[in-house]
Amino acid sequence: MSQTLLVLENLQVAYPSSPDWIVDGVSLQVGAGERLGLVGESGCGKSTIGRAILKLLPPGSRLGGDILLDGQSVARLEGDRLRRFRGESVALVFQDPMTRLNPLLTISQHCLETLKAHEPNLTKEAAQQRALDLLAVMKIPATRWKQYPHEFSGGMRQRVAIALALMLNPKLIVADEPTTSLDVTVAAQILDELKRLCADRGMGLILISHDLALVGEYCDRIAVMYEGKLVELGATQDVFNRPQHPYTQALVKSALHFQTAEGQTQESQPEPLLQVQDLKQHYALESGWIAKLFSGGQSNTIRAVDGISLDIYRGETLGLVGESGCGKSTLSRTILQLIRPTSGKVLFEGEDLGQLSRAGMQRRRREIQMIFQDPAACLNPRMTVGESVLDPLLIHDMGNAQTGRPLVEAVLNRVGLDPNIFYDRYPGQLSGGQQQRVSIARALITRPKLVICDEPVSMLDATVRTQVLDLMQELKEEYSLTYLFITHDLWVAKFFCDRIAVMNGGKITELGLTEQVFKHPKDDYTRTLLEAAPMLNAIDSAA
Repeated sequence: MSQTLLVLENLQVAYPSSPDWIVDGVSLQVGAGERLGLVGESGCGKSTIGRAILKLLPPGSRLGGDILLDGQSVARLEGDRLRRFRGESVALVFQDPMTRLNPLLTISQHCLETLKAHEPNLTKEAAQQRALDLLAVMKIPATRWKQYPHEFSGGMRQRVAIALALMLNPKLIVADEPTTSLDVTVAAQILDELKRLCADRGMGLILISHDLALVGEYCDRIAVMYEGKLVELGATQDVFNRPQHPYTQALVKSALHFQTAEGQTQESQPEPLLQVQDLKQHYALESGWIAKLFSGGQSNTIRAVDGISLDIYRGETLGLVGESGCGKSTLSRTILQLIRPTSGKVLFEGEDLGQLSRAGMQRRRREIQMIFQDPAACLNPRMTVGESVLDPLLIHDMGNAQTGRPLVEAVLNRVGLDPNIFYDRYPGQLSGGQQQRVSIARALITRPKLVICDEPVSMLDATVRTQVLDLMQELKEEYSLTYLFITHDLWVAKFFCDRIAVMNGGKITELGLTEQVFKHPKDDYTRTLLEAAPMLNAIDSAA
């Protein structure tokens, strides 16, 4: 290994609310220019290690062992030295970009504030140019410079967060699920850029992920975490081809399960449950001087959804795939009438949702539920898990606190959360994967007919993801559910969906049975997506 950059010596971490070690005796090293993949199930301590490296643990947390960067103990850093350490020496890309981005600041203010805090002598013009250049690498156009985080898709917000992490050229990047909300083509571009930076600048990378194929393609070594302990550590090819620990063996088996599963080939199509007819959702951007400079002074309109027509049939799972920012999430929110369309119609069981009164739409939303991409954003931090799952029953007058509790406990059990443990916990006490399972339970509690799933398993590790998808399939059969399944993970789409709709630039560019789309793609963009998707069987050729 190259010159040692980071050393963890018997690291132990416990949160204030827990007497147990969340991370228990982890020792490992990361060399300059090395890419280390850190994998394991949600709640195993991966993200805790990342935060411990930057000394971002909650007040009152207990820390054992030591963390050394370039031989310097992180535990001894305080005040201005610690502030400069964060960003200049080590940068963290968070799993949830909205926890990194201030909703009251524009993207330009985020970038310039970061540079000003660490490089006060940098001129505004030089800082702006550096930021624009880096955003361009992340595929964020200059015309979006003055917009706020809520005006971006989840994937675009994550690209901004990655750009901010790279802004100060740190020695080490801790990337906590950095591509969870990105499509495969953009994820490949960003990870290729991180790989280049590691090689050119000697920057170390810790890639925390549940995507084994992704880790296998981009990391030199892999560390496997299980219940707070490091259970396996070795070269990528060795760990994937000859896993030693039973948990690692289970992870590899689960990941391969998705990629080797045959796509759905069902030809029968019952009556449509949902019909989308020439749906459009356009936004006009305010033009500041930067936007005018890069657009030639012309007005800018984002055609997030641009004339989409499709049917979703009763009992099917329609997969919607495409790059971040292509309009997938906007389409789902327009279907639900959370945002009113510019034009076009959405028919549910033949009824035009756009013509319903507020009370009528409230009634229909009991039958059309949604699992959002970002669980932290849709769960009230002041409500317990039990209260969050119970809430839809109260909203739709389907029960009260007493009659609803058994239903809540049952659905929590079905998504793998023991109500005796989780009912009275708050979202902030859960891992990202556990939060997503609460969101799934919340969506299912009203027994809907249609569930719009916006990246519902993107934050789950391979084994839990398999369990949740199997559960969703069981629920689909048991309660006659229909799914619109939005995902950037092509292998999950192949495993789970009957039909695939490929979306690009606000339009549906390909629609067909899953097996046909994967084996005989007709559109060039579909072929690009398939070529960019990482494969476990490509590990032997990984650089």
